[in-house]
Amino acid sequence: MPELSRRRALTAAAALATVAGVQTVTAPTATTASATPAGSTASTGSTASTRSTGGHDHHAPTPTPFDEVYKGRRIQGGPASGGGHAHHGGGYAVLVDGVELHVMRNADGSWISVVSHYDPVPTPRAAARAAVDELQGAALLPFPTG
Repeated sequence: MPELSRRRALTAAAALATVAGVQTVTAPTATTASATPAGSTASTGSTASTRSTGGHDHHAPTPTPFDEVYKGRRIQGGPASGGGHAHHGGGYAVLVDGVELHVMRNADGSWISVVSHYDPVPTPRAAARAAVDELQGAALLPFPTG
């Protein structure tokens, strides 16, 4: 009978830990997905639409569209028309001077952009304004897509 090497023992332990971890992580998600906590957006009767994008169930209201000039730069935001990286932004697109600003909604409902990634803000409008502040007059370059 072959001896059990340290490498085989560690490999087996890692495999078991991975399988156990996956079951632990997925089991609570499956049971809590159908339950809606009291005080959540879904139970308050909010008129804002909710959407499931890219397999993610955010249960968050869609932000209000905007179109304004901020510090001499035109910033716009609204529902995404598809394509690009819109799945990270919950189906919402933000433009600075006509160039898409890559935005993403965090799990806590805050928003970040590729320009101000470590400074979460409450809305996509605030993310666009933070990006304009951070750019300090520089042009926003298109986000690489491939």
